[in-house]
This record gives sequence, C-alpha cells and structure tokens, in this order.
Amino acid sequence: MKMTRTIGRVHFIGIGGIGMSGIAEVLHSLGYEVQGSDQSDSANVQRLSAKGIKCFVGHRAENLGDAEVVVISTAIKKSNPELAAARERLLPI
Repeated sequence: MKMTRTIGRVHFIGIGGIGMSGIAEVLHSLGYEVQGSDQSDSANVQRLSAKGIKCFVGHRAENLGDAEVVVISTAIKKSNPELAAARERLLPI
C-alpha cells in the first residue's frame, strides 16, 4: 500500500523510542510533516529536533496541534492525554 503525501501532519506519541524515532525520521526525509512527543528529552528526541522535527517533552492534548494522523508506540497507555484527544477528534490512529 502506498502512502499519499497529502495525509497532513503526522504526530508520533512516544517519538523518542528506537522504533518510533526511526519511522519518524524516514517519513520526515521523504517529505512528510512530522512531529511528536515523548516523556523525556532523550538522545533520540534531540537528534530528531536537530533534523527539524518538532518534538514536545511531556504528553499534553495541545501537542497534537493540527495533526491529521497519529502514530502510537505500544508503550503508550490508553489514558494518555494525546491519545484521548486524537480519539475525541476522530483522527486515524
């Protein structure tokens, strides 16, 4: 399945994880608008930020901004405020 480039901004919840950071970086290098959040300002978060990817430290509903698609790590709890906001907005997760 091909991914269209018109999907809008992609928000990664848990962007600092080894798998999520790699996927975010690949999508960014392919020209997708990518942003995300993580609990800590890890080396992966700093690396992504240095590449121009907006990374939030901490999880808050407002971090979603104008994201149109949300990608979540398996480590994200169902009570995560960003996940709850994405569901409320009926965003594809």
